[in-house]
Amino acid sequence: MKINPYLSFNGNCKAAFEFYADCLHGHIDAMFTHGESPMADQADPAMREQIMHAQLTIDGQVLMGGDCPPQFMEKPQGFSVAINLDNTEEAARIFSALAEGGQISMPLEETFWALSFGMVTDRFGTPWMVNCPQPECGPA
Repeated sequence: MKINPYLSFNGNCKAAFEFYADCLHGHIDAMFTHGESPMADQADPAMREQIMHAQLTIDGQVLMGGDCPPQFMEKPQGFSVAINLDNTEEAARIFSALAEGGQISMPLEETFWALSFGMVTDRFGTPWMVNCPQPECGPA
């Protein structure tokens, strides 16, 4: 079994996934619009250029998402996408990139469980936790 986050966006999925691919050194495996789907003739004209589905692979892990019809879009809450790393410099690089234009809720700093841990909501509205655990707390 695999569990993959599926993120909903308000018309900016393409920009978000291109940013995530660059920031996280991932590869976009799929990205297509409602207008490119087999059901294009049934798509709301306002949604035809919006992303129906995107899939990004990062070091064997998959992140998926798409643009949500405006009437169903809600602000993300009650979850974060967690990134676990074993390198504090890489944790700092990723945290800084995610924080650009976003909102830091907890600065990246040492904690009792982590060499570096921080929480940020990126400019696309996705909440993230960046964690680089203490060696005695287990692998990243």
